[in-house]
Amino acid sequence: MNFATLDTVTLQYVVEGRESGPPLVFVNSLGTDLRIWDGVVPRFKDRFRIVRYDKRGHGLSDAPEGPYTIAGHAGDLHQLLQHLEIDNPIVVGLSVGGMIALQYAAQHAVRALVLCDTGARLGSEASWNERIAAIREKGMEGMADPIARRWFAPSFPQREPALFRGYRNMMARMPAEGYIGTCAALRDGDLRDVVSTIQAPGLVLCGTEDVATLPEFVRGLAEALPNARFETIAGAGHLPCVEQPQETATNIDRFLRENGYG
Repeated sequence: MNFATLDTVTLQYVVEGRESGPPLVFVNSLGTDLRIWDGVVPRFKDRFRIVRYDKRGHGLSDAPEGPYTIAGHAGDLHQLLQHLEIDNPIVVGLSVGGMIALQYAAQHAVRALVLCDTGARLGSEASWNERIAAIREKGMEGMADPIARRWFAPSFPQREPALFRGYRNMMARMPAEGYIGTCAALRDGDLRDVVSTIQAPGLVLCGTEDVATLPEFVRGLAEALPNARFETIAGAGHLPCVEQPQETATNIDRFLRENGYG
């Protein structure tokens, strides 16, 4: 566990794996923290220098008053990587983390992108304003169950009740200001005009049972990127790295090996 103060925001981060390996950076989704990648990163520790972090408003990082922006989140990532003396990374992003990865890649060199259950534009202004209003009215605890259920395949809470409860608690215990700030970033974020400029090799993944970002919607991102392909993770919802970590890791590993990171 490490912390870095970047301008006025302190972020928690973890660095592990092979120090001399290519940098592999993981960016988490809305309402979660860096632990969602726990089941995926062991596959890569022997070959890559792995960076995970809690974006602002999440986990143990600062939660300044919002609203936040996708560009601001990407700026935090850039400053963190500068702090770690890392450039030209491979970036893996999930949901809003995928949008942060896209924004970062539009401004900085990357070796490759893995974009999970995401798009260049997520939701609508009205839907995010409704989410913000619900959080302000009911609090994180009051919204934790319905939001967490959208993260997983419908059968997951029954199949893995303890694991579901743990991730539901992760959502309930995050700072409301951080969650609302990132909802505002999603409400205002639209990267559709920049996707076609990103030339890095890309893998776009989606759980077959994702109801938050439907597979056909996520496929559209792969089609819009100049050099990307689309794959699905069977039996997973919006967080395939939690529900199907081995299958998620296998897809990422295959893609990286195909691009010379064997």
